[in-house]
Amino acid sequence: MKAKLITISAILIFATLALQAQIGFGILGGVNFQNINGKDNNGDKLENGLLTGFHAGINLNIPLTPDFYFQPGLLFSVKGAKNEFFSPPVKAAGDFETTTKLSYVELPLNLLYRPQLGNGYILLGFGPYIAYGIGGKETSDFGSLTYERDVKFSNSAVGLLDWIENAYYKPFDAGANIFFGYETAMGLFLQLNAQLGLLKINPEYTWVTDDKRSYKNTGYGLSIGYRF
Repeated sequence: MKAKLITISAILIFATLALQAQIGFGILGGVNFQNINGKDNNGDKLENGLLTGFHAGINLNIPLTPDFYFQPGLLFSVKGAKNEFFSPPVKAAGDFETTTKLSYVELPLNLLYRPQLGNGYILLGFGPYIAYGIGGKETSDFGSLTYERDVKFSNSAVGLLDWIENAYYKPFDAGANIFFGYETAMGLFLQLNAQLGLLKINPEYTWVTDDKRSYKNTGYGLSIGYRF
């Protein structure tokens, strides 16, 4: 409930700012190709596959100089990964696939270079992002059997029995964005995005000793949008 109120308040603030002169308001959405990179509990490199997610939201172009803008945004974004073996602290017998989906409210804070090219504009941007987890699900397929766990966001997993029922991840994520695209004279734009998470999103497992795991969000995607 608190996350919804914060999101609605932020949207209202963005819309109010967009009514000011020379501030461009945009809506966008698109597809994510996400992964979780890092190390497992033994310190070995994670071998995850890409998860297809999505993002949708709004942003503002606040002019700094004729071609440079500060571009804050507010997005809903689905991240995660796929792997044959990913989440359990102790490897089980048999083959299975785990799909992890993590939903975030995300605030990118980009610097945008937007020079004119032809009748439109080149878009080249970069900057940090911060995100807060609001939900998710982890699904494991054991042949014909499927086991699902809800995602809970916490800095630590409180116990083994609770872990059996819920998948735990840290609520805060942060990292860096970069994007490149083109905006037409009509306001329609298309851009390629890449993102590198810098914070560990795995919690502390209080019952596991010498835990070397380190999970970080990474990914790329494609966005389409319209600027008013």
